[in-house]
Amino acid sequence: MAIVTAVALFFILWWVMLFVTLPFGHRTQDDEGEVTLGTVSSAPSKPWMLRKMAVNTVVSVVVFGAIWVAVKYFGLSLATFDFLGPQSLG
Repeated sequence: MAIVTAVALFFILWWVMLFVTLPFGHRTQDDEGEVTLGTVSSAPSKPWMLRKMAVNTVVSVVVFGAIWVAVKYFGLSLATFDFLGPQSLG
């Protein structure tokens, strides 16, 4: 896997994993019983974005590592799958 491909894959994977990990630990202002005037009650009370981004980075590194191992050592590619191979593209 080329370095540009690896960086692009990690970038896309990081953003996808962000949407997966973002709802974990979500507590609304309504759940806490402290709704700030002028905000929606479903707004997060404590978003903890830095912690969520750190957890997201760790999860993304683990998933990227699994993909890298599958590509590097097991030869996994799109051509491996019959329904995604070059013959189905045209």
